[in-house]
Amino acid sequence: MFVVSGESLIDLVSKPDVNGGVLEMGAHPGGSPYNCAIALSKLGNDTGFLCPISQDTFGDLLLGPLNAAGVHQLVAGRSPCNTTLAVVTRNAKGLPAYAFYRQGTAERDISRDKLEKALPPAIDLFQIGGFLPIEPGDAEIWLDVVRKVATSGAVLSIDPNVRPSLISDFDGYKDRLGQFLDLAHIVKVSDEDLAALDAGKSLEDHASDLLARPNCELVVVTKGEEGSRAFTTRAQASAPIYSPPVFGDTVGAGDSLMAGLLTAIADRNALAPGKIGALDGLALTEILRFGAVVAGLNCAHIGCVPPTRAEVESILAQG
Repeated sequence: MFVVSGESLIDLVSKPDVNGGVLEMGAHPGGSPYNCAIALSKLGNDTGFLCPISQDTFGDLLLGPLNAAGVHQLVAGRSPCNTTLAVVTRNAKGLPAYAFYRQGTAERDISRDKLEKALPPAIDLFQIGGFLPIEPGDAEIWLDVVRKVATSGAVLSIDPNVRPSLISDFDGYKDRLGQFLDLAHIVKVSDEDLAALDAGKSLEDHASDLLARPNCELVVVTKGEEGSRAFTTRAQASAPIYSPPVFGDTVGAGDSLMAGLLTAIADRNALAPGKIGALDGLALTEILRFGAVVAGLNCAHIGCVPPTRAEVESILAQG
């Protein structure tokens, strides 16, 4: 099973002001790990989601897409805490900006015992990231869980999805994030993530430093409209974005791309420590292309709507 750990939340997306200063918002299920879990399942992977879901109405809204995609909700029962909220506004280019409200919410209603009891008996891939390193107490719990999973031989992947607006102590955050990065075999980051972590370092130097960590075998860097690049100690590759005929927005594009990368690696029977770093340049290019199509098809919609495997293969068959 593929297991994705981390937050689920509701994006409260602002609508154009047409009512004389009254801000109207639409509620959309979201959260980077949540989106990735749905995308993985829609691509045909047996997927579980490790995150408590609230008993509130927003929790019901979150469960709908999870159930529709066939994602296994691993944490038993529903949390009495409220759902985390993210208020989303867009700039002139349509890119989203977020403000988060997560004090005492369901996705933080965790303990080592609760999370470890929820783990399935066999895990092929454990995807981490999102908010896990932000709060020291949460990070300590999640690190223990990830270390436990690591002893099983599962592949660990991470998408940090750095959110500076959520972080009060950035140096402390980087230290905690580094502990997660030391466990990961696959690291996917955006150029914006890297700039936030160290703007004075080149993309190539960031990739080299990540590959020098104890377990890292593959680094993928996304560059927005400029596509993506992949790095191992043996090979490099790049691929452009896939632009859908009709564009919606970019919400969830990176999460969908991550799911596409992991799926394409698994398709090559390379989702195992030692095999990932042995992928050659052609394989890396094809993996990036698959991820780009998954992300591009998601961008054909408003909000995060990852594609099915059949939709992706239809585009790839066109050459």
